[in-house]
Amino acid sequence: MVIEVAINNKQDIIELDAQLMELISAVAKRTAEEEGCQKGELSIAFVDNKEIHNLNKEYRKVDSPTDVLSFPMDQEILGDVIISVERAKSQANEYGHSLQRELCYLLTHGILHLLGYDHKNKVEREEMRKKEEGILAEFKLARE
Repeated sequence: MVIEVAINNKQDIIELDAQLMELISAVAKRTAEEEGCQKGELSIAFVDNKEIHNLNKEYRKVDSPTDVLSFPMDQEILGDVIISVERAKSQANEYGHSLQRELCYLLTHGILHLLGYDHKNKVEREEMRKKEEGILAEFKLARE
């Protein structure tokens, strides 16, 4: 069995090419496998700020856009990761790295949330960040 990744690009503000989609799929599978998931389904949606704002308000009761949301399911269907491409682009510019790196970072972050990780305290934050950066380094997307 393998991890099945479904990608839905629901925004038309920033073009996401086939090469980027292949990278996204590979990073998603590697992140899940790194955490011991050998099978399951994962859904990734790319949206605009308006859409993620609406989802954030509806599901988290936070009336503002965010960069990534995760909705866990179960062991067969890992869940959904929803990423604002607009926010990712803005953050990539702010942090001085590529959109590709920012999207993959948000993706690994979201998948780790699906798999039970959180960052409510310093120890959890450090553990999560170490895992994120380790996976990104495998794809030559480490922080510069």
